[in-house]
Amino acid sequence: MSPAGRGVDATTASRIVLDATDISRALTRIAHEILERNKGSDEIIVLGIPRRGVPLAHRIAATMASVEGTDIPAGSLDITMYRDDLRLRPARTLERTDIPARGVDGAIVVLVDDVLFSGRTIRAALDALGDVGRPRGVQLAVLVDRGHRRLPIRADFVGKNLPTSLLERVTVTLAEVDDSDAVVISAAEGACW
Repeated sequence: MSPAGRGVDATTASRIVLDATDISRALTRIAHEILERNKGSDEIIVLGIPRRGVPLAHRIAATMASVEGTDIPAGSLDITMYRDDLRLRPARTLERTDIPARGVDGAIVVLVDDVLFSGRTIRAALDALGDVGRPRGVQLAVLVDRGHRRLPIRADFVGKNLPTSLLERVTVTLAEVDDSDAVVISAAEGACW
């Protein structure tokens, strides 16, 4: 391992670009940026895109709540049926949509995802959100923006801009899903959506 705590696994040609401390620091910064841009937490709802966007959304909401001294509603928004690749990929399990009790009408909804790549996932999330209600505004927070956009979508809050090759894969692991926190770059085994 390098002095900065980044490892390289020679067998899989992968390297850790963010460890647990880096991820925590990035999410804390994102939480503060959301509060600054919105001049507090009034009307904010944080919705994570399953799978790994959900625990990230809850972590961001918890950090915002500790700063503001009030609960920040957080939930999840399943986009499975809104994806444009349903016919190209095997059947998927529907994930849970959990909208806070107040609903999204008139709220500032912060969508949270782990990696922003082509923009198609976020387009699907916007479509899904439109079926749930009519927010006053929608903002996007991502842990990693790896570039290569195919749709005109830009994140408002980014933990780490990580320029990558299309021949690389970015994998996010989170303790809530995978038992550890890390962002890893490795050689791609196939196309990534």
